[in-house]
Amino acid sequence: MSVRRFEVVESKGQLAAYKHGERIGVLVNLDGGDEALGKDIAMHIAASNPVCISEADVDPTLIEKEREIFSAQAAESGKPPEIVEKMVTGRIKKYLKEVTLLGQPFVKDPDQTIAQLLDKASASVAGFVRYQVGEGIEKKSENFAEEVAAQMKG
Repeated sequence: MSVRRFEVVESKGQLAAYKHGERIGVLVNLDGGDEALGKDIAMHIAASNPVCISEADVDPTLIEKEREIFSAQAAESGKPPEIVEKMVTGRIKKYLKEVTLLGQPFVKDPDQTIAQLLDKASASVAGFVRYQVGEGIEKKSENFAEEVAAQMKG
């Protein structure tokens, strides 16, 4: 076994943990709320795998990369540039809701977002850590046909 990453978490609020089987573990640093809310948020993070807490935390290079992809797709539609820009802006907003914890619909109640759930409990998420067995391992890509051809020659 080798440990590829770790994180030291200091909390002034409470720490909530959730382990999904033997493959996924989540630790949530929660300000306010109770133990049940912390476990629900951790369970949600295990299921939904958000990139960060809020839109402000998203890496600008990631947003720019998505903007380029959406722009290229929208440009192929043949619509005027101002319409293409509105399409791209709308898709960026949708993307940010999908990848941020606060924008995601709560897995136990999809009618409310995590932000709404936290507001009801007067709580906030200061941070979270999600680990999954095998994450970050680079798999060697193999071409079976090339491997067979190489064995036939040699």
